[in-house]
Amino acid sequence: MAKSLATSGGFDLQAIRADFPSLAQQVKGKDLVYLDNAASAQIPQQVVDAIRHFHEVDRSNIHRGVHTLSQRATSAYEAAREKVQAFINAPFLEEVVFTSGTTESLNLLANGIGKSLREGDEILISAMEHHSNIVPWQMLCEHTGAKLVVIPINDAGELDMQAFSALLSERTRLLSVVWISNALGTINPVEEMIHQAHQYDIPVCLDAAQAAPHTIIDVQKLDCDYLAFSGHKLFGPNGVGILWGKKDLLEALPPYQGGGDMIEHVSFEKTTYAGLPNKFEAGTPNIAGGIGLGAAVDYVNSIDFQAAADHESALLTHATERLASIPGIRPVGTAQNKASVYSFVIDGTHPHDIGTILDQQGIAIRTGHHCAEPVMKRLGVDATARASFAFYNTHDEVESLGEGLEKVVRMFGIG
Repeated sequence: MAKSLATSGGFDLQAIRADFPSLAQQVKGKDLVYLDNAASAQIPQQVVDAIRHFHEVDRSNIHRGVHTLSQRATSAYEAAREKVQAFINAPFLEEVVFTSGTTESLNLLANGIGKSLREGDEILISAMEHHSNIVPWQMLCEHTGAKLVVIPINDAGELDMQAFSALLSERTRLLSVVWISNALGTINPVEEMIHQAHQYDIPVCLDAAQAAPHTIIDVQKLDCDYLAFSGHKLFGPNGVGILWGKKDLLEALPPYQGGGDMIEHVSFEKTTYAGLPNKFEAGTPNIAGGIGLGAAVDYVNSIDFQAAADHESALLTHATERLASIPGIRPVGTAQNKASVYSFVIDGTHPHDIGTILDQQGIAIRTGHHCAEPVMKRLGVDATARASFAFYNTHDEVESLGEGLEKVVRMFGIG
């Protein structure tokens, strides 16, 4: 059980950091400064303990056994589903489908929707999508003759909402859009987009992989039709995530995979399928991962979420101001409404060199195209360096990043 971290000041940052054992280590003889949270966040001891308890005490397959271990494992796994239901305010428990993560969730949806697509139909996405929200739809269009339509972005990395409105039509069969860009930190106006899409009866899928750690998710208030996120970005384990969908829409989709636990009856002549969510959960799932995701949700719920969000916003402001004072640094993605992601380039320096030099100082950032090559091309860069902050990061770590980057520009003779 996660301890209460609420204090009169919002939350106890040092107590939070103490819950994350990986943050206490040294790298290359330096205290670790972990700023790669948009790729994978660290996990608290409470999540480690939940996973270990399953393996040490309750390890068994679920849903099929009458013995005690199986019953306990099943109860813990399904309790995790209930926690996710509450976390996103889903109206029905069976709407929460466990997957291996956002990528599988989007592929599951594309597979199901593809059965009804016809030539001339359109799938609408944005120019800032992660590859996971591009490639499945491209593959689908290649097989069906449907068309992939892309909402453009401006130089700041913001959606062109006028163009978005113009692209909606009776041909649009789905809008699938990222809520928060992993490459830029841009927070898209998804409430307005959902409202406009629904004027044409267009269902909307939200890629909430980056939103889940940073904002409150209420699928009923949003009125989106599908939503996906991954556990490893929500301070939970790898290899687990969810697809949520409105019950009637999920019931209309065909199964994604065949095998055990997704069936009602099997004969050589015909198979009938189980109801939700089992229809989409073929085979033995990542049981420990699901339980760990439930523990991660418990942990996030134990924190003053608004205080955490305010802290992350202050870190981004600090980083933006601190790095602006360093010669040669150019931010990439300057949207007015941003999450705690700072992407940048240094003129005359490859991002991989930046990351390598920072690593020598114990500072972990991400470099590359961030599985978002089209947005890199649109903004005129091959790759960026990206520092991404979580609620356990500190202002001292922002200063360490600034000092590390000052060393980079000195080494390359910039400024």
